[in-house]
Amino acid sequence: MTRYVALLRGVNVGGITIKMADLKETVGDAGFTNVKTVLASGNVLFDSDRTDSAGIKADIEAALRERFGYEAWIVLLDQPTLARIVDDFPFDAEREGWHPYVLLSSDPAMLTEMLTAAADLERGDETLQLGDGVLYWHVERGRTLQSPFGKLSGKARYKSTTTNRNLRTLRKLL
Repeated sequence: MTRYVALLRGVNVGGITIKMADLKETVGDAGFTNVKTVLASGNVLFDSDRTDSAGIKADIEAALRERFGYEAWIVLLDQPTLARIVDDFPFDAEREGWHPYVLLSSDPAMLTEMLTAAADLERGDETLQLGDGVLYWHVERGRTLQSPFGKLSGKARYKSTTTNRNLRTLRKLL
């Protein structure tokens, strides 16, 4: 049995409102066990004896589309992978006044593309570093949405493949 985490993109922001109890029920009804939601931002932990990550991802996305009527996308990880991602955070996660973020993607090439595009941005003090299947981002509090990289990462091109989580949220998922 493997413990997985499904990270939904854009839940409870931008008009897509899902109650976590309903989300938990939907994932359970899709055939997964020991389902738990964490925070109200679309983080779902569950167990499965299946090993076909692409199939699991597709099944959850289909269940979300059917139940909630929106174009659902998730990033799916197993817990050991999530632990490695958290352990590899390259910046000072406890730096006062800064947000430690991790961008995750179902298509890692999109993260490389974002990092390449960011090279032409006037980023000030915010920092980026490509990790194994993720993009680490450290940005001053209050500047997340206004920063050049924040604006880049919010573009429609990345909507179906990427999601962003604060490192503290990822630690809670572990």
